[in-house]
Amino acid sequence: MSTPALAFDSTTFRRTLGMFATGITVITARASDGSLIGLTVSSFNSVSLNPPLIVWSLTNTSAVREVLESCEYYAVNVLAADQEALSNLFASKVADRFAGVDWEPGLGGAPVLAGCCAVFECRNTLRYPGGDHVMFIGEVERCDRSERDPLLFFNGKYRQLA
Repeated sequence: MSTPALAFDSTTFRRTLGMFATGITVITARASDGSLIGLTVSSFNSVSLNPPLIVWSLTNTSAVREVLESCEYYAVNVLAADQEALSNLFASKVADRFAGVDWEPGLGGAPVLAGCCAVFECRNTLRYPGGDHVMFIGEVERCDRSERDPLLFFNGKYRQLA
C-alpha cells in the first residue's frame, strides 16, 4: 500500500523553502546585440568540482530567458553584505539596470560587478526544463573571491552574518 501524498499549497511550499538561507547572486550576460542583461537570482549552487560546474534556475516566463539560453558566457556575481541595493536594482523593472553600476567585462563580455564577495565566469553549457523553471548548468572557466561577508536571504528578509 502506498502512502498518500501530503497536501499543501504553493504558498506553503514557497514559505517553507524560505527557511533555507541562501546567498544572493546577480547573473549577468551580454546579448548578441551587445546589450547587457542582469537579474537577481538566489537559486544557485555547486554541481561538480571536476569538471567545475554550477547550477542556477530561471522562471520560464522571464523576459530575458531566450537571451540567457543563447549567450555563450554569463557571470554569477555573489553579492556582499553591503550590496542589498544592487540586489533590489537587479530584481526591479528598471530599464537600464547597469546605469551607475561599477563593472568590468569578463569572459564573453559578461559584466563582472565590482565589490562582490565572489564571481564565477561560466560557459553556458547545459539547460534542463524543471517545472516552471529552466535550470542552467555552467562550466566555470574563471572564478575569484574576496574576504567580504555575503548578503544572505532567509525567511523573506535580507540577513547578514552575525
